[in-house]
Amino acid sequence: MNPAPIEFDDFGEFAADCPARSALDLFASRWTPVIVYTLRDGPMRPGRLQAAIGGISHKVLTQRLRRMQRTGLVTRHRYSEAPPRVEYELTQAGRELLAPIYALGRWAYQHADIISALDDSNTGWHQAGTNRNAKLG
Repeated sequence: MNPAPIEFDDFGEFAADCPARSALDLFASRWTPVIVYTLRDGPMRPGRLQAAIGGISHKVLTQRLRRMQRTGLVTRHRYSEAPPRVEYELTQAGRELLAPIYALGRWAYQHADIISALDDSNTGWHQAGTNRNAKLG
């Protein structure tokens, strides 16, 4: 069952200014969707966010959050306290990004065999060495 296509303004084939192409760039970073998903229940301090995500360095988290703030996905709240406290929260645009993240999660769950095969094939070239063009199998 294919969903009905949605009609959009014509930006040309793969035009650099196409909003859909720009939106896909959000998913090019493995961390942006994870951060958005982790902030789904409300504001979080960076340390708590890092612990909830796991596997992300402080530096990378800070870089991602700053970029997400510039693009309007999160807001940064700085409180005048001693010691200073900072929290990040999803904007309306960030909350709306949860819908495609949930959809992608449902797809991944339904097609776990495809995801597993992808992981296996990615592992294969790592095991063959650093040459991605090495023949597998």
